[in-house]
Amino acid sequence: MGRIENKVGLITGGGSGIGRAAARLFTREGANVVIADIDVEGGERSLQLVRDDGNEAEFVPTDVSKSTDIKALVDHVVTAHGRLDFAYNNAGIMGEMVAVTDLGEEAWDHILETNLKGTWMCLKYQIPQMLKQGHGAIVNTTASAGMKGGSPHRSAYAASKAGIVSLSKSAALEYAEYGLRINVICPSHTRTPMLEQYFELRPDLEAEFIAQAPMGRIATPEEVAEGALWLCSDATSFITGHVLAVDGGYLCR
Repeated sequence: MGRIENKVGLITGGGSGIGRAAARLFTREGANVVIADIDVEGGERSLQLVRDDGNEAEFVPTDVSKSTDIKALVDHVVTAHGRLDFAYNNAGIMGEMVAVTDLGEEAWDHILETNLKGTWMCLKYQIPQMLKQGHGAIVNTTASAGMKGGSPHRSAYAASKAGIVSLSKSAALEYAEYGLRINVICPSHTRTPMLEQYFELRPDLEAEFIAQAPMGRIATPEEVAEGALWLCSDATSFITGHVLAVDGGYLCR
């Protein structure tokens, strides 16, 4: 317990799935957390679950595709708590599963703006505050699709997640000398509401994904959240530019 005791941070995409699991885990470990999500109902539900655990947090409605929302989120954290020790940039969407030539330009832009541009804008506003402090840890969420490529019918999603890896490594090198750590967490298929929606549309996918997993199952949001917590904690004080796979061996195949 207390691996990030009294640290102040934010979690985007905290209204469900991995982000919700992270909000509950991080607050149990003693952090002061601001939950951010475009889904107000989901964000409020995550906040209530944190309180049901006997802990406290805040929820700030945030659209990570809008720079004004991200700036306001970071400003809120600093105004309310005086600093920003960590940021878990987890918000993202998968979009529709279609072939490259069937994907519309608007759909492509929406996925890239939310996942890749959204992560870049988070860094743009989080890093200056951390530079003022002389310390800070940032964790960005990618996906096995962005590491391995070859994800049929998920080209925009895979491209956006691959971009997050390169963006994060570049930023890690730029700011390492200033006491900032920027890492990436890479989950494979994880049992989140977003994934469950695809299973409802394509019931065959669940068995397919399980068959691809060396450990023979799909990850839980809590397992991914544990990895993100580790990267945000002082236990990884000499780790930056790293991609932590929480994938049950998927990328080893």
